[in-house]
Amino acid sequence: MAKAAKREYVWLQCKTCSNLNYRTSVNVLGGTPKIELSKYCKRERKHTVHKLKRK
Repeated sequence: MAKAAKREYVWLQCKTCSNLNYRTSVNVLGGTPKIELSKYCKRERKHTVHKLKRK
């Protein structure tokens, strides 16, 4: 029997325009990490900081 998945899908939200641009999975075994990445925002047309947003 397979073990339960320890990963959860979350969204990455742009800090400047609050647009949900990217969806990724994170490991939630030791608690949810605080992630801030520099990613490309289509609305701003430049690289901005994206933070973790759980739905």
